[in-house]
Amino acid sequence: MYCYKSTYAVSGVSNKQRYLKLALSESEKNKLKKYSLSGLNKPKRTPKHSTKKAVVAIRDGGSIKIIRFGDQNMGHNYSPEARKSFKARHGKNIAKGKTSAAYWANKMFWSGKGGPTKRPPKSQKHVKG
Repeated sequence: MYCYKSTYAVSGVSNKQRYLKLALSESEKNKLKKYSLSGLNKPKRTPKHSTKKAVVAIRDGGSIKIIRFGDQNMGHNYSPEARKSFKARHGKNIAKGKTSAAYWANKMFWSGKGGPTKRPPKSQKHVKG
């Protein structure tokens, strides 16, 4: 969340100017419609896509960027060990923020509490030792 009063009062931007800056143009609305997205920064599952599990639209600079993430052919092991391993492997890319596919995969598939809690069957768990 932004604190509009302090942020925009200092820079001298009015509410109308802020709204126009955040409003979508017709071409941007068409782009969102093409990918069946309801808005910016709202990821959506894509079960019929051949390679990726989800898609999200973000505003990068002045334009809208479409990011696809998650491997369609891979299941996810949501165990705490797998979550820790994913975050260790992709830590640098997650830190890049919303322009990174790893950020969205981490948020949507590896989020922990409040996210998916599916765990693999006992027959697929690797026992160390």
